[in-house]
Amino acid sequence: MVAMKAIRIHRNGGPEALALEDVTVAAPGPGEALVKQTAIGVNFIDVYHRTGLYPLPLPSGIGQEAAGVVEAIGDGVSEVAVGDRVGYAVGALGAYAEARLVRADRLIKLPDYVSDETAAALMLKGLTSEYLIRRTIEIKAGDIVLFHAAAGGVGLIACRWLNALGAKVIGTAGSDEKAKLARENGCDEVILYKREDFSTRLRELTGGRGADVVYDSVGKDTLLKSLDCLRPRGTLVSFGNASGKPDPLDILLLSNKGSLYVTRPKLADYVATRSELVSAADALFAAYEAGHVKAQIGQRFPLERVADAHRALESRSTIGSTVLTV
Repeated sequence: MVAMKAIRIHRNGGPEALALEDVTVAAPGPGEALVKQTAIGVNFIDVYHRTGLYPLPLPSGIGQEAAGVVEAIGDGVSEVAVGDRVGYAVGALGAYAEARLVRADRLIKLPDYVSDETAAALMLKGLTSEYLIRRTIEIKAGDIVLFHAAAGGVGLIACRWLNALGAKVIGTAGSDEKAKLARENGCDEVILYKREDFSTRLRELTGGRGADVVYDSVGKDTLLKSLDCLRPRGTLVSFGNASGKPDPLDILLLSNKGSLYVTRPKLADYVATRSELVSAADALFAAYEAGHVKAQIGQRFPLERVADAHRALESRSTIGSTVLTV
C-alpha cells in the first residue's frame, strides 16, 4: 500500500467541489503498473466531469492525463518496466494524484527528448489533434480549415500541425494577445470573434468559398454559425463544449446549407486498441521532434491549487496548456 494525496469529487459543482484527500494505493494487480506522477495535464473534459455535463458515478477521481515513473508492475505486464518514464492520456479517471495504478497497455514510454511536463501538456491535446486532423478528416495540402479557439491547448498544437501539412489555417481568438500567439503557431489568418462576425469574415477570407473543415470545441456559442462557414459538402467536427452543450441540431439544415457533414468524435474511439494508441503516440512524438508541434505550457499550478486551475480554464483566460505539478 502506498499513501498519497489525490483530488476527488463527491458531488458535481464548481471548482470548490475538487477535494484534496489522503488515499492509499494498493500494489499493482495483473496488467497494472504503479506510476509515481510528476506532472498532470488539466483539460476541459475534466471540467465536464466535475460539473456533471459528462456524468460520473460519485465519488470519483478526476483527470485523464499525466506523466511520471513506473515504480512497480503487476503480473503479465510486458508493455513497461520499473524505472520507465511514461505518460498516458486515456483510460480510467484519476490523474489528479501523486501516484496511481494505471493499466499498463494504456501507458506510453516517453522518448528522451520529451520531458515529463511536456508529456503532461502534450499527450491528450496532441493525441486529440492527431485523430482530428489525420483520421477524423485526413487533411491535405491546400485544404482550408477554420479552427475555433486557436490559442487554446488543442488549437496551438493542431494549427501548427495543420500548417505543416500544407493546409490554409484560419483561427478564431478572443484577444489581440491570443491572435498573435495563434499566428505564431500556424494560423495564416485569425478572426477576433468578439469584434467581428466570424462566419462573415471567413467568407471574406476565402473569397466566398468557405472552409473545407471547421473544428469546433466551443459548442453552444458557435456550432450553428460554424455551419455557415463551410463550403458545400464540407465537414463540421464538433469536439468540445467550452461555452456549453449545443442545442439540438435540425438535420435538415445540413441539406439546406449545402449537403454538409457533422461528426462528434472522441479520442477513446480512435485509440481503442494498443496498436492504435502506440501508432498515434508515435505520430505525435515524431511531429514534436520535427518541430511541427510544440508543448505550450501557459500556466502551472501545484496539485493543491487545482481549483484555481479550473477557474482559469473556465474563464477562457488560459493560453496553451495548463499543468499541475506534484
